Formats: sequence, structure tokens, C-alpha cells
Amino acid sequence: YLGAVEQLTTTTLRNVVGGLNLEEALTSRDNINGQLRVVLDEATGKWGIRVGRVELKAIDPPISIQDSMEKQMRAERDRRAAILTAEGTKQSAILEAEGARQAEILRAEGDKQAAVLRAQGEAEAIQNVFTAIHQGEPDDKLLAYQYLQMLPKISEGQSNKLWIIPSELTEALKGIGTAFTPRPGQPPTNLPGA
Repeated sequence: YLGAVEQLTTTTLRNVVGGLNLEEALTSRDNINGQLRVVLDEATGKWGIRVGRVELKAIDPPISIQDSMEKQMRAERDRRAAILTAEGTKQSAILEAEGARQAEILRAEGDKQAAVLRAQGEAEAIQNVFTAIHQGEPDDKLLAYQYLQMLPKISEGQSNKLWIIPSELTEALKGIGTAFTPRPGQPPTNLPGA
């Protein structure tokens, strides 16, 4: 019966391992042990022998298969490393893009607030000048004099090829002309700042 059990074990082992691929055969030793025990116990039960436990000590494939398996495992490790590297690069790119986007949003909000504050400051300055002018109640002569003082500043820019002269200026210049022309029997008028 020992020879029969040995032959049955060899045949059953070939059948069980033949249904597995190489990786499964090498990694699922407990599964193979369980299948062998069931088949052997069933077959030897008729002979009055009970199989309580089957244990494979080692599975040693031929050298050529071991080399192939090693290459396959190395290729699998390289593939997993490449996938992890690609995932890391992808996450890095996503995080960098998100950071750049947030920075642009914050920069735009800062520019917006600066523009609003600048506009408010200019509006207040214009309002203050407007209020000061109206409280001072300037006459035509003073306005004409101020226009004349501003003309050189207006013409300073290199792109100024066209001058726009307000219609009030001609009226103010008439006032200046009459101001510089003394009336008979009157001394000349002094303008402010002159």
C-alpha cells in the first residue's frame, strides 16, 4: 500500500499543480496541501488508511524556470516602480498647478483691491480739489492763469501731438487780455503768483 499511496500522491500532485500557473504553484502551498489530502484520504479510505495531513516541503522548479521567474518578478517590480513614479509625478504636477492657480487668484484679488483703493484715493483727491476750488470762488482771471500754467505740463509728453483746449480757455484768455490791458487812467492789474 505504501507504493500505491506514493504513486497516487505523485499523480494527484501532477494533476493539482498542472491546473495552476507557476506563480500560483509557488505561492499557494497550503491550497495544494489541502487538495492533496482530500484526494488521498478519499482514495486511501477504501484501503483502510486515513490521511490526516499532507505537507509539501519545497517546490523546486528547474533552473531555467527559476531564471524566467526571477526575470518576471524583476519586470513586475520595475513595472510597479514605474507606475508609482508616474503617480508621484502626476500628483506633483497637480499640486504645483493648484498652487499656481491659488497664487494667481490671490494676486488678482490683491490687484483688484489695490485698484479700488487707488480709485477711491483719486476720487477723494478730486473731490477735495473740487471743493477747495468752489469754496474759493475763483474768477475767470484766476482760472485763465491756471490754464496757462498747466499748458507746458500738458505738452511735456512725447505722444502729445494734439492739444485740446477747452472752450472756457478762450473766454478766460479774453479775461486775461482785458486784465493786462490797463484802462485809461487805471494802473495795471497784478495776477496772483506773478
